[in-house]
Amino acid sequence: MRVIALGGAGDMCGFAVRDLACCDEVTEIMIADLDADKASRLARELGTRCRSMRLDANVRSELVRAIDGYDVAIGGVGPFYKYELEVASGALAAGVDYVSICDDYDAAESVFSLDPEARAKGVTILTGLGFTPGLSNVLARKGADMLDEVETIAVTWAASASDSQGYAVILHLLHTFTGLVPSYRRGSTEMVQAASGAERVRFPDPVGEINVYHVGHPEPVTIPRYLKAADVTVKGGLSEGELNQVVKYLVKLHLTTSAWQKELLGKTVKLLGPVLFQLGKPSSPCSAIRLDISGKKGGSAKKFTYGAAGHMSALTGYPLAIGALMIGRGEIDAPGVQSPESCVDADSFLAELGKRGVVVYQGEDFAERIN
Repeated sequence: MRVIALGGAGDMCGFAVRDLACCDEVTEIMIADLDADKASRLARELGTRCRSMRLDANVRSELVRAIDGYDVAIGGVGPFYKYELEVASGALAAGVDYVSICDDYDAAESVFSLDPEARAKGVTILTGLGFTPGLSNVLARKGADMLDEVETIAVTWAASASDSQGYAVILHLLHTFTGLVPSYRRGSTEMVQAASGAERVRFPDPVGEINVYHVGHPEPVTIPRYLKAADVTVKGGLSEGELNQVVKYLVKLHLTTSAWQKELLGKTVKLLGPVLFQLGKPSSPCSAIRLDISGKKGGSAKKFTYGAAGHMSALTGYPLAIGALMIGRGEIDAPGVQSPESCVDADSFLAELGKRGVVVYQGEDFAERIN
């Protein structure tokens, strides 16, 4: 299996590359990144099966030419609201199956425009197989398959600013807290104010209780396409409560309303990170996910709660690597644009995560391990 990792020297995609480099069935990994030096260092570290190249995803001809001939392309070029459609389109033009960690709702929505062409070419475009979206969608599928009727799917996530400080991650956070974002209520999409709807939610240890808010994420866009539910919502927040307020204040000042403003602010935040990320820093920086799905089984009300905690790079990178392997093995054979709940076998995926040390629990007290 030959894999090209687009943005492969980044924090999240680089983690997936490291995992794939340990798999005997992966015979070659091309680490393609704008930062040629960083890509080269990673390739040298991982051994002879890995090579590297400089790639500017803004140059379409260069992008398509780089992807051409590989079995699977994995996508970590962010921010995804800027790059997902272009990179997925490049993979489609090259006729290569593609899986990404796209976590921006507008990018996920736009990439579905490629569905007719992808189906016609027999190419799989699997968008959003990371932490959330990704693991969240797989857990939604698992819970839905155990119910006769799904009523609500509530995704919540907690992240520590000091658990992941990449520039694209900062831009994503600013994007998720800005403007009106999609939610799925009473069977239809409605736009809600980002950073509203404050709620205190308990996550698996060591994260514990965190304040979460409405955020812009792909699950309300993708899940209703494949799972019939009345409500699909996403809320998220930083475990550093002070930083939640800082982000909300910056948004309120209208400093994140355009792409160039986000980029300027993101660079400033990145520069101030060594000081800024100390505000409310937990003793053990960690990220977590919780999914509550309710409905009916045999005519009775039923609810499932799932959760997991770990470092952001592992929670995001492992799913991307597993997705690439499942596509390469033919375990995912679904031409067209897909999201995880449409084509990923939940039990197989969770078993692979468990082998890599990412434990998923169920129950309000997160006491029962399911993988």
